[in-house]
Amino acid sequence: MTNAPLRIGVLGAARITDMAVIQPAKNIGAELVAVAARTKARGEAFATQHGFAKVHESYEDLLADPDIDVVYNPLPNGMHAPWNIRALRAGKHVLAEKPSASNADEARDVAAVADETGLVFMEAFHHAYHPVYLRMLEIITSGEIGEVRDVDAMFVMPDPGVEDLRTSWELSGGAMMDIGVYSLHAVRSIAQAMGGEPKLTAAMSAEYASKVDSELAARFLLPNGASAVARCDMLALDADPSVSAYDQYHCEVRVLGTKGRILVPSFVRPHVDGSLTVTADGESRTEDLGTRSSYTYQLEALTRAIREGADTNITDQHEAVRHMEFIDQCYIAAGMTPRERMKI
Repeated sequence: MTNAPLRIGVLGAARITDMAVIQPAKNIGAELVAVAARTKARGEAFATQHGFAKVHESYEDLLADPDIDVVYNPLPNGMHAPWNIRALRAGKHVLAEKPSASNADEARDVAAVADETGLVFMEAFHHAYHPVYLRMLEIITSGEIGEVRDVDAMFVMPDPGVEDLRTSWELSGGAMMDIGVYSLHAVRSIAQAMGGEPKLTAAMSAEYASKVDSELAARFLLPNGASAVARCDMLALDADPSVSAYDQYHCEVRVLGTKGRILVPSFVRPHVDGSLTVTADGESRTEDLGTRSSYTYQLEALTRAIREGADTNITDQHEAVRHMEFIDQCYIAAGMTPRERMKI
């Protein structure tokens, strides 16, 4: 057990890294040790911009760096599992962007290596660590809104464009793989709070490009027989070129019970709106749980799991396998093909 700052290395120079790791690291005093990108020049520019101490020539060199405790992997989806495994084999803890793999078989491979090495593996479902999300689950289990009868979790965004990595079959793209994983996670979290897992009953999708989904809606039964839907759509909104694409995302969870309801208007982006509204017994109230970044809560949980052995990792490798199994099931039920392994 040690209180030493967490020492972080990053694979790639993805845009999400600033919000997901760099700012949280600065917030909690973690060290940005090194980055490796597709080219040395790209890595150097990224390091200069964000304050990394070192730039490595390759991903392999970064994994061999003895000064790194944990590797953050925000590479394209198809590259998640191979590099998650390589990082674990190199003796590094891993914070992996979701989804952890391209399919359930790959996720099982990652989990097996994490189990074998005993290292911490966390899938970056950052919202699961924020008080607003935890409060939603607490209210559900408290009985305040009665028995849950219906859940609607949705995540929509503007068209990312055909050149975007998220629309590439080869890189394991698709609406469910990029944003639908969050809607599905919300439905599963609520089911788990009720004592089990949801049961998939049907799914439907629309095709963006060859074999890649632009939208997907999956219907479930919750443990008590209530209905739930997880929805995602990459073509739902008209893009506003004056606003960043990320700021145009919309995600919410609605839970209807026999005595009331809950609305979480921005469950994946609580730094924008960290509130939820509860209506019960004819009265409504809004609880504000703060806009401190969910990514900061996540990095704190990861640090405690690594440094103290604390039981703070609620999105570990076994949960990642179960989640990937549901994603594969959704694709099959919608008549689509689960993503294939990417050869790198």
